Amino acid sequence: MKGILIKYKSFILYAVFGVLTTIVNIATYYIFAHIVRLDTVISTCLAWISGVLFAYITNRKYVFESDKIGVEAIVKEMISFFSCRLATGVVDVLLMYIFVDLLKFNDVLIKIFSNVVVIVLNYVASKLIIFRKDNG
Repeated sequence: MKGILIKYKSFILYAVFGVLTTIVNIATYYIFAHIVRLDTVISTCLAWISGVLFAYITNRKYVFESDKIGVEAIVKEMISFFSCRLATGVVDVLLMYIFVDLLKFNDVLIKIFSNVVVIVLNYVASKLIIFRKDNG
């Protein structure tokens, strides 16, 4: 059992912090939309930014244990992270548009499928691109 936990440590932590990121996103949206009473779109954008920032910090420190130091390296890493998350957000929208709006599939089933695709893409991008360990 311990071997499995060690082998899949980064993926398990990724899942845990993914749930926490979702909570941050929803709580932030609620605060801005219902307490501060901002517009839905503005509240959604602020929630997305808060969620992605939380995900970046936790993924950097706990999941992928980034060793980048210095302002320039961290800013580059952060831009890469936000860019990848924006790109997978576009993938989500495109999948929903194609399969729900054009092909008339069930929206909830496609949303579940789309989220699985996005989660996998985010994990792969984080592991292979954003938080890649430099060998050399």
